[in-house]
Amino acid sequence: MKSTTRGQLARLGAASAAVLAAVPAPALAEEGVGADILIPKPAEFIPALIAFLVIWIVLAKLVWPQVLSMMDKRQEKIKEDLDAAEKSRLDAAESAKTYEQKIVDAHRQADEIISKAKKEAEEERSAILAKAQKEAADVIAKAHGAVDSERHKAMIELSGSVVDLSVEIATKIIGNDLSVEQQRKLAEKYLAEVSGPDGD
Repeated sequence: MKSTTRGQLARLGAASAAVLAAVPAPALAEEGVGADILIPKPAEFIPALIAFLVIWIVLAKLVWPQVLSMMDKRQEKIKEDLDAAEKSRLDAAESAKTYEQKIVDAHRQADEIISKAKKEAEEERSAILAKAQKEAADVIAKAHGAVDSERHKAMIELSGSVVDLSVEIATKIIGNDLSVEQQRKLAEKYLAEVSGPDGD
């Protein structure tokens, strides 16, 4: 880039010199018409060449180094800006990749939380259902026990009433030939035979 810039400046200086050489000095100028005005006369060529060389040396020593330095600085600044832009682009791409990974992780965690909540809800439902079934079975068992107890109690009371009633009837029918104790044993025996093995 530096050699290209110097070549451009050299061409610019040559063009400036050509323009200066083409313009005649006022002291040596002669009036001409047409294309003769553009062609330097031999008497004008030497002073124009000397003027060109002086301007060229002044430009080469004073102006061009500063211009080249400024252009080098500008080129370096552009390069730094391009490097910074590329770094920013890479950082943005990396950040986007990181954010995408975070989004994927968040979705995965959300799915895990939902799955865990469903599992816990199902376990809770099963536990509540099992507890309700156990409580219902306990209530039914207690009800059966109470029914059996009441039936047994009723059967005992009924048996006593039947025995008493049988003794009374037997006394009236048979008379006083049997004692009360014998009549009671007879009635209990008869009741046991009538009720059979399922009598309780």
